[in-house]
Amino acid sequence: MVRLFFIIMLLVQAEAGIAAFEAAGYREVRGIVKDAVTGRAIPFASVWVTGSHTGTVSNIDGEFRLKIPDNDPVPEISISHIGYIKGGFLIDQASGYREFVVHPHPVPIQEVVIKPTDARSLVARALDAVEDNYPGIPWKLTGFYRETIRQRRDYVSITEAVVDIYKSPYNQGNERDMFRIVKGRKSGNVKRADTLLVKLRGGPHVSMLLDIVKNPELMISPETINFYRFELTDIIKIDDETNYVIGFSPGVDKGYPLYYGKLYISVDRHAITMAEFSLDLSNSERAVRNFIFRKPARLRFTPVNTRYLVKYIEMDGEYHVNYLRYELEFLADWRRRLFRTSYTIVSEMAITGRSPESAARFAVDEAIRPTAVLSDLVPVYFDEDFWDDYNYIEPDRSVEAAIRRLNRQLDW
Repeated sequence: MVRLFFIIMLLVQAEAGIAAFEAAGYREVRGIVKDAVTGRAIPFASVWVTGSHTGTVSNIDGEFRLKIPDNDPVPEISISHIGYIKGGFLIDQASGYREFVVHPHPVPIQEVVIKPTDARSLVARALDAVEDNYPGIPWKLTGFYRETIRQRRDYVSITEAVVDIYKSPYNQGNERDMFRIVKGRKSGNVKRADTLLVKLRGGPHVSMLLDIVKNPELMISPETINFYRFELTDIIKIDDETNYVIGFSPGVDKGYPLYYGKLYISVDRHAITMAEFSLDLSNSERAVRNFIFRKPARLRFTPVNTRYLVKYIEMDGEYHVNYLRYELEFLADWRRRLFRTSYTIVSEMAITGRSPESAARFAVDEAIRPTAVLSDLVPVYFDEDFWDDYNYIEPDRSVEAAIRRLNRQLDW
């Protein structure tokens, strides 16, 4: 079983710099994705330039920015989300903030009637169909990665990076993905923490482990499928494609924590198109071993909640990983002290560009080690135009406010 580690440390480590990038010209599409019926903002919607591999996702507030090169005369962007009709929106040269409204996608009643009863067989069939549905050649991806750490409600750390990714073929499970930093920055301490410094180990490597199709050993694989119970709970549309919604939960006690959640499986292609899941924390002692890599002996760590999300997008007949996110909430306290402090870690990565050409493994000295702490590899640097023409995930309002506080500190 794969573990998603992070590090708790008491000392700040040395920092390294990242080379600067010289920007080219671009135009920017900005806006918010909303439900046409309720008017509510839609988080984590896929947004991309129609007919291309350039895109991003909306943040937790439903807002996004998409940068398109000046020499790319693209008149339309596409927006999709689970349960909504995929929308196409014409884009002119005028800049400005827009509302992009998408409509709920009703599932015809006749499709609900034909629900199969053996949910486990649907999952097994999806696992067997991986080589038919996912890339069998390596791809070069560009991704935007962000990790944030909050102490109670205050941000103590924000780290961001644009990364190149060597995405290995899905039919070669032993070949691992590789990452290298194109450009990155971190916040330092937005708010001074107590005596405890929390750092993530692995950064983009850990996020990409959530690609459960490429890394089935994390959760459900042909070898572990019998560890779980499955139930068909719904049928829903994703990108105009009908999907089964399969709920799953632990079915046996293995001596280590298993997962529970939902798998979304295409009715026609038998491909896993999305997964939402959490780690079973009913046995806290077992769960602790799943997360902690290093901590002070007197520190007590109690995981409270976990949430994981991975989304795939269909392009030219194949499904590609598109967005990955995980959240961990935990309590930390020192023995013989009365009060406990809550922490929340959020890590997310959106694939903003992809190409099968020039997909080659990186030199060892260029690649980020799987054990590296990303915040130790990038400098403290925040300004409004830092990302130039790179696509990134628009920071949600709480992160944006924390960045403004940091900028005031740096200016002072």
